[in-house]
Amino acid sequence: MASNGLASPPLPGRDTGSPTPGSIGRSNPLSSKVTSVLSTSYADAEFRESLALLDERGITNSAETRRKLRLDVQKEVIESNGKIIAEFGRVADQLRRIGTTIDRLNKSYQEMRSHVTAAHDSTSSILQEASSLMKQRQNVETKQQVLKAFREHFVLSDDEVASLTLTAEPVDDRFFAVLSKAKRIRKDCEFLLGFESQTLGLEIMDQTSKHLNQAFQKLYRWIQKEFKTLNLENPQINSSVRRAIRVLAERPSLFQNCLDFFAEAREQILSDAFYLALTGTSASGGKDNSVKPIELVAHDPLRYAGDMLAWTHSAAVSEREALEILFISDGNEIAKGIQEGRENELWMLMADDTDGPAEFDAVKALNELVDRDVSGAARILRQRVEQVIQTNEETILAYKLANLLGFYRFTFSKLLGEESVLLQSMANLESEALRQFRSLMRDHITTLEGEFQHTPSDLGPPEFLQDSLKQLTAIMKTYETSLTSEGDREADFEPILAESFDPFLAGCENMSKNMPSPSNSVFLVNCLLAAKPALDPFTEFTQTRAARLQSAVDEHAAKLTESQYAFLRRESALEPIFAALAPLSDTKPDDVAKVATLDALRPEALAAASQSLDDFLPSAVMDASENLKHLQDARLARDVTEDAADRFCDDFEHVEALLVEADELLARQTAADGNGEEGPRALRELFPRTTGEIRVLLS
Repeated sequence: MASNGLASPPLPGRDTGSPTPGSIGRSNPLSSKVTSVLSTSYADAEFRESLALLDERGITNSAETRRKLRLDVQKEVIESNGKIIAEFGRVADQLRRIGTTIDRLNKSYQEMRSHVTAAHDSTSSILQEASSLMKQRQNVETKQQVLKAFREHFVLSDDEVASLTLTAEPVDDRFFAVLSKAKRIRKDCEFLLGFESQTLGLEIMDQTSKHLNQAFQKLYRWIQKEFKTLNLENPQINSSVRRAIRVLAERPSLFQNCLDFFAEAREQILSDAFYLALTGTSASGGKDNSVKPIELVAHDPLRYAGDMLAWTHSAAVSEREALEILFISDGNEIAKGIQEGRENELWMLMADDTDGPAEFDAVKALNELVDRDVSGAARILRQRVEQVIQTNEETILAYKLANLLGFYRFTFSKLLGEESVLLQSMANLESEALRQFRSLMRDHITTLEGEFQHTPSDLGPPEFLQDSLKQLTAIMKTYETSLTSEGDREADFEPILAESFDPFLAGCENMSKNMPSPSNSVFLVNCLLAAKPALDPFTEFTQTRAARLQSAVDEHAAKLTESQYAFLRRESALEPIFAALAPLSDTKPDDVAKVATLDALRPEALAAASQSLDDFLPSAVMDASENLKHLQDARLARDVTEDAADRFCDDFEHVEALLVEADELLARQTAADGNGEEGPRALRELFPRTTGEIRVLLS
């Protein structure tokens, strides 16, 4: 405050002595003031704020200012209080007006309350009655809604009943919609039967069942009518009929009757169409010039039968394609309908309990229906084909007919299944054709029995065998085109070989029994070698038989080799020597010592044998080949002769070795005696031929 010119009052001097009473009284106010100033805390926030306010007013520290400051402050306080009092006065006026308003409101409220109480007392009975009527109205409306929903759900209208049962009404989308509703009603009636009172449910179920039975009868008659004029190639008619059949499947008995009716109608239509294709004349006798009759080729049995089978196959394929949409595309719907029908028909349920449920097989049903549709044409086909088989007298043609029937049997098995009647007809006709083939073959063999006694002079295959091989080749070419499975072809063809090949080969074997050796083996080898090339191109189904033929050829070739070997031993005059020395071994001294003592190796006998051998060797190969001159396989004849010559040379080598050992033994004995006498001549001097020379001369 010193900066503002306000000086602190001077402090009294400090008197250490005791003050006097008079001095105490005079100094009290000042002392109080000083004490007050000294006791004031300059750190007090209020004091500091006061000083800040004085600074803001710009007051200087002077005596006048100090006098006016108090007055100014008091004046400001009085003015502020006056303003506050004025404001509170206005608030008081407002509170008085609010109080007046509240009093008026309380009065109005009391009046209204009294009026309301009076009105409530007078209308309480009316309100209670109105509330009761409202509840009754709600109950009535609810019952009306329930009744309406019940009638819409469980009751057929007169128009709907008429559409469902009257034959004059068409079978259209509305009919099927009403039929679906009736089935739903009957099913939902099971819910009503769960209540204590079952009368309503029983009545509705009985009435609905009656309408449903009439509807299915109407649908059954409509389908029969449509079947009479049904064009299987018209998809629009097909669509409506398919839908009707799917629905009718819920009545298995009616469904089956419809299929029976359809099958009978289609059977008659296809029978008439087949008769027209055969003769060019309709069943009514009318001539159709646009059709080329199949009977025009009746002079050619194979083509005649083939055309009839082809027509039947084409008809079956067309019939299956036309019906496939119904049984394959809609098969599941038909199966569901049949299952539902089985559940609804009590006698069907009883049969199922004993026999077990039979599931609907769409493919099987389709095959059975197509089979029944073509059964009429199949009967005509069987009669005509049987006539062709019985009148045929040609063996190869009989087999071709059997193969043709086997081809169509395989084709129909893929088309209609293994249990179709048409397939059984094909199998029977095929068996009959094979029987005719066997019968003709046996008759042909019977006519050839005389030829079995005449052996060809050149020992070649007899004419009847050559003819039979040509016939067999034609049969095998026919069989090669058949559709039998790969694993069964050889076993399947074996009976054909037994009928068309084995008897002729057996005839050749019987003829060979009356021939001398080796002519019999040569004859049989020629026959076997003629037969084998006929079988080789068809190893797919003749491999086993061809192997058996080759085995027989090898067996007879071994016999010819043995015959040639015996010829060389006999004609060379070495048979006694070979026989005498065969048991001996050149490695055993005892056997070697016996050689000189044998009769066959006496000097004169050995010299004669050596001379005979020299005479034989120049023409030995030619003489041996002459024995096999009728063997038609020159390579085999050469191999047989070479094998026999090799065996002969092996025997000669054994003889040569024994003779050399015997001469060496003789020379040792002579040297051991030492008497100087000349011993017997050496065996090799009497028999000088060597094995090398023999091999060269016989090669």
